[in-house]
Amino acid sequence: MSCWETIQDYGLRSIGYGQRLLPKDNFTLCDQFTLIGSGMIWNIYFGIVALVTGFLFATLLAVGKSSANPWTRKSSEWFIFLFRGSPLFIQFFFGYAVFASLKGSIPFFAPFSAAWLGALVVLFCNTAAYSGEIFYGALQSIPRGDIEAADAYGLTGWTRFKRVVWPTLLRLAWPAYTNEAIFLFHATTLVFFTGFPAWQQRGDALYYASYFADKTFNPFVPYPILAGYFIVLTICVISVFGLINRRLNQHLPQDRRPKLRLRPQIFR
Repeated sequence: MSCWETIQDYGLRSIGYGQRLLPKDNFTLCDQFTLIGSGMIWNIYFGIVALVTGFLFATLLAVGKSSANPWTRKSSEWFIFLFRGSPLFIQFFFGYAVFASLKGSIPFFAPFSAAWLGALVVLFCNTAAYSGEIFYGALQSIPRGDIEAADAYGLTGWTRFKRVVWPTLLRLAWPAYTNEAIFLFHATTLVFFTGFPAWQQRGDALYYASYFADKTFNPFVPYPILAGYFIVLTICVISVFGLINRRLNQHLPQDRRPKLRLRPQIFR
């Protein structure tokens, strides 16, 4: 079988298109590159959807944590504390256990026991909590003069938040938020190593890399391939977020525009 035929057979296997059976022996580099790359579709899906939805909720959490209303403030604080204080790996196990127990009595929760939705909810809550704390710190760092200037122009409520507070919040938080986005994409590799099952062996990139490592007893081929894919993905994330960062700071002089710096999170 040529490499092109392998790509046609296994390029979209992780989402249900192509050969149903995985190769059993005589693995080639093309087999490993293709199937691990196919699994990256899941990692990208989890990362993008959780990042977009979590970004919106994180903004609400940051505003809620700074609210004068004690119920709103305490609810935001405890949500952030809960998901920042517990390991993501445990959150996946706990989330699957809750959804699996609920689906028997409440049919609405049946899709949540599958990775495509249940694991996504866990990632959404986790990244919203971390991002919410980042945004809250940026919200507290907004120069008082900016708020006073908005008040002097007669801007209040939603108008002031939309035109002054939120753009400044994003500009201050964006470098740290970029690192959170990178970590989130890396964290997607935990999905199929927790309680959420890989239906019909349709797993993510790490799932297929582990499959080849177990079959060949040689982890030094599939895992570097996996690392290479994630390095490329990280470069793409940094590039996209860098463009947004330049857009957020386009009003500043060139020498005062903050540059993005990658700060890997070893422990979380």
